[in-house]
Amino acid sequence: MEKIWIIGVGQFGFISFQRLSKSGKDRHFVLVDPNEQNLLRAKGENCRLEQVDGVGFVDRHLSPENKPDWIIPALPIHLAAEWCLLRLGPERLDRIPLPPEMEMQVPNPLRGPDGNLYVSHADFTCPDDCAEPEDVCTVTQTTRERNMFEILGDIKVPPFQPLVIRSYQLGPGIGGYRPEQLFDLLSEVEQAKGHLAVCTACRCHGVVTGLKRL
Repeated sequence: MEKIWIIGVGQFGFISFQRLSKSGKDRHFVLVDPNEQNLLRAKGENCRLEQVDGVGFVDRHLSPENKPDWIIPALPIHLAAEWCLLRLGPERLDRIPLPPEMEMQVPNPLRGPDGNLYVSHADFTCPDDCAEPEDVCTVTQTTRERNMFEILGDIKVPPFQPLVIRSYQLGPGIGGYRPEQLFDLLSEVEQAKGHLAVCTACRCHGVVTGLKRL
């Protein structure tokens, strides 16, 4: 049985649960959201509901001995970066601003209120059931010359070091990553020094958070 944690059950998380639970595969879901109304929409025999903060849930429950097959980050914050911050604590890791020069190296940059940098190959709203073709945009049918996770991995804005988690397509419009990818990221952060640009990205979209190893 495939185990999937969906962290955040708003619009995107609920759609992810609906589509994956109807795929015919033997799957069990853990749905995590602090909002009870979000969770109650997604009741089912194949799921467990957790009304708690998503980052805190991952911090408390994820370990090499207790892990799902996939984690789907569907909350309005950068789960990977926030998990690293919580796991290492303020004495070892701090949030820092990303420099304006970074925006010159990525397509369609947008600053979020949290200071994160959101990037995308698209300057339009993508369909929520995009299949993420390997080299062609679903909407424009134009060639995608480079994947976003490759672009972010090649960011060169000293002294920032980019660290990237790739999000994989689990279904139409649904992206997630393996727990091992989070553990690898945490290990890289622990071994790093100074300024970091921690990124999560699929082929088309991504998010970047500035962190500093103390």
